[in-house]
Amino acid sequence: MKIFIYVLLILGIGLIVLNATKLDFSALFQGDSGVALIGILAAACSILLALILRTSLKIKSRRK
Repeated sequence: MKIFIYVLLILGIGLIVLNATKLDFSALFQGDSGVALIGILAAACSILLALILRTSLKIKSRRK
């Protein structure tokens, strides 16, 4: 499970970097930039969920 969480974190960071290259700062909410912003937000949410899962597994192992 530990490896799976780290793979999710690496994929999320990779997606953020990939979508950040597609941003056009002169028109952030139009065309590909809007899609890239949604992709960045989704990747950030997946990273947050993976970190919460990792923390909950640490708490679970300490309670045993």
